[in-house]
Amino acid sequence: MIPMPSGLTLILSHRGRETRFTCEVRGALTEIQPIQWVNGKLRLLDQTRLPQEQVTLDIDHYPEAVAAIRDMRVRGAPAIGVTAGYAMALAARDIHAASRPQFLSQLRQAGEVIAAARPTAVNLAWAVRRMLQVAQLALEGEDIYARLLGEAQRIHQEDIAINRRMGAAGQDLIPDGGGVLTHCNTGALATAGYGTALGVIRASWEAGHRFRVFNTETRPWLQGARLTSWEFQQLGIPATLLADSAAGMLMRQGQISCVITGADRIAANGDTANKIGTYALAVLAKENGLPFYIAAPTSTIDLSLASGDAIQIEQRPEQEMTHFQGKPVAPAGVHAINPAFDVTPHRYISGIVTEAGVARPPYLESLKLAVEDRRG
Repeated sequence: MIPMPSGLTLILSHRGRETRFTCEVRGALTEIQPIQWVNGKLRLLDQTRLPQEQVTLDIDHYPEAVAAIRDMRVRGAPAIGVTAGYAMALAARDIHAASRPQFLSQLRQAGEVIAAARPTAVNLAWAVRRMLQVAQLALEGEDIYARLLGEAQRIHQEDIAINRRMGAAGQDLIPDGGGVLTHCNTGALATAGYGTALGVIRASWEAGHRFRVFNTETRPWLQGARLTSWEFQQLGIPATLLADSAAGMLMRQGQISCVITGADRIAANGDTANKIGTYALAVLAKENGLPFYIAAPTSTIDLSLASGDAIQIEQRPEQEMTHFQGKPVAPAGVHAINPAFDVTPHRYISGIVTEAGVARPPYLESLKLAVEDRRG
């Protein structure tokens, strides 16, 4: 359970209108809930406003959910997948078609728009495909919207349960008395709840292990500084923030015992796409003789891709590099390269934590077994 700070400013936002109020929390404990379904609306915690403000967005129509994904108001591969599930339900609710074939055609068109919001995170397309399959299997005369809403809610609850199983599976990877480094944000905010890599750290801490935690700032969006540091505070786990470029020095000094990150897509051979900077951390870990782990649900594994070379890397706007909070930090007219992700070759990865357990090399075999375990 997570203690929430007193005197926190909460803001409810709906169609551009914001309502602010301050709440005092005395002794109450709650879990971070980044995604909720409330009174027929999708409610998202706007992650671009943390940690200074908690702003919730009430979403009525699927294009609003697409915008929230594209603008990184909701982010993290599992969270994007859950949001996509609800977006498909919203799309179905808005469709007024004269026949079932027309309905399914319009739903597929909406699914294409949703899946294109961010191309690298495989959970996005995975959730869209799952929802389309449910719609196609619905019986004649059945309320497809109700069926899809139920499926979105199942995806939501499944993700929380999966994350807890991942935490249990990976908790002993974190060495008692050592130091663990994580990158970007992989906690409750990046999922439906609990977290992937941060969830493994949390599970280890809750099991009584004690270790030092380091998290990178994660430029250019500062997900580590803004979000991961905030989550560790809510959990009561002491953590030290460091510049992305300081990780190698700490590894060489012996302050870090292992590295664990999340993933947005994992190829059949174990090559892994994750937040930009992950590859550099994996190479540094290898150079310093440290284990490097990935934590991700099996829905992030894409067996259709032979290697990471086939993973599409999202290119974000240059302005995210040249400006910070709307203010320029580089000379006018300078060009920037802003890939959102990089690919870590499988040879640098010591193990991949999934809800089915810890997959080890050779990944062509162990990842296939993990996916088959999910399918039952």
